[in-house]
Amino acid sequence: MEEYKIPEEYYFRLHHVRPRFKGDIENVLIYVAEEITRVGEKETEKFVEEVNAALFRYPGNAHRELKTINNWRTEISALFGFIEHTKTTDKPGRRAAELARSGDLVECFKTFLYNFQYPGAHIKPNRVLEQIGEGIHFKPAQYILRLLRYANRAGGNSVGITKFEVCHCLFNDLRVTRDCEGVEKTWERISQNRKEELAYDQAGDVIRYAGDIIDYMEIANLLKTYDSRTYYLNTLEEESIVKFCESNEWFSGYDTMISQKSGSMEAVKSCVNSWFSYVNRDMQDTDFSTDILAYIASDEEELKQLKKNTTNVETSSLEELAQRDDILEKRIFACFDTFTTKDIGDIGENLVHGHECMRIKLGGREDLLHLIKRIPTQFAVGYDISSVELDERKRYIEVKTTISSKPLHFNRIHLTKNEWNTASSTHDRYYVYRLMLSKNERKLFLLQDPVGLYKKDKINMIPSDGADITFDPKEVGEFEELLTWKN
Repeated sequence: MEEYKIPEEYYFRLHHVRPRFKGDIENVLIYVAEEITRVGEKETEKFVEEVNAALFRYPGNAHRELKTINNWRTEISALFGFIEHTKTTDKPGRRAAELARSGDLVECFKTFLYNFQYPGAHIKPNRVLEQIGEGIHFKPAQYILRLLRYANRAGGNSVGITKFEVCHCLFNDLRVTRDCEGVEKTWERISQNRKEELAYDQAGDVIRYAGDIIDYMEIANLLKTYDSRTYYLNTLEEESIVKFCESNEWFSGYDTMISQKSGSMEAVKSCVNSWFSYVNRDMQDTDFSTDILAYIASDEEELKQLKKNTTNVETSSLEELAQRDDILEKRIFACFDTFTTKDIGDIGENLVHGHECMRIKLGGREDLLHLIKRIPTQFAVGYDISSVELDERKRYIEVKTTISSKPLHFNRIHLTKNEWNTASSTHDRYYVYRLMLSKNERKLFLLQDPVGLYKKDKINMIPSDGADITFDPKEVGEFEELLTWKN
């Protein structure tokens, strides 16, 4: 079969940092975001020391060489902009702090892709100079989405694209990356190649950079695939896709050099801090927070049921709490007014609230349902839900929720000082519910009496602005089916 070749005068291969942990990238990023955020701004040497110590604690890293740990830190900083630098200090970037706070990995990858461009300071200065010399001016995620929208101009998402096509017809072709060729011409070339049944070089080292971006777009829920070969627009993300396609945002630090196709190493290096400031800028006007219920629902019917569960159950709970304490009524309903399907904490706590109600109902104790209450965060009691056992003993539940495209590790939990102190005083009445929401499953893991387990040497704990708990899920805790509340 004849193989497609980019005309030599248009061939230029793009390049970016490839993390050594790409196969575990979601677990690594949320861990690192939390750790960097806890370290805070410090003198550079101290910051590096503490972040490296955290990276050594990541599962499987204890015996790695310092050189490897340093590479992890610099790769995360370069590609995802998790660290910002001043003349004397390093500090957590805004993007790291957002992920640590929200646990929304889907949003994290959307924001990353929205900002990602060639050239950018995510690669070494000599590589930036190479791209400047070729006049590269390319935002890959935006171009791919525009291309697929054009290919599906009749509507829907029936037309997809492969990593091989993205590599050879977009990434490595100066007609796209330098000349900003319109998507209609690029799609015409791809369509012609299909008609002629031309093959592409599919070697992993050839397509890896284009493949990375496609993988990240899938994690960001912008693309979907059924066979890991052809990728389609995810039309459920139309709002985000439109934001990408219509965006004019661009890091302009290299523009003069790009227009002249010439620059100096000094000029490129002088743009580094500006680049990291750009990717960490305030983006409140571009909200990519995940609509969690829409994300985890398998169809419209389930979405309706989930929305019903997270409003009706919560309303009755708050009404009951308000009736019991009139002083708190206004503050409680103020909390409820801010509820959003894009707040992972809210969704997780409401799903667990429904789970607890259903657990009690199935246990034949509907008379106890009024005792299951979600506690507003500002009350700072050290837990999120006050629940009950079938024998009427109290159960205090702290909910930890994350959302990602793939299942995350369940062997690590961070408790604040207040949560750890409450766990210490309530003993076996205290539970941590670790809820992981992904596209294909919802997993609920229960850890009872974490302080007691630590005192019995069944889990590990490292003081870190509270407590970092690590454990073996095969040895402690248990998985439970997440129950859906039904009236």
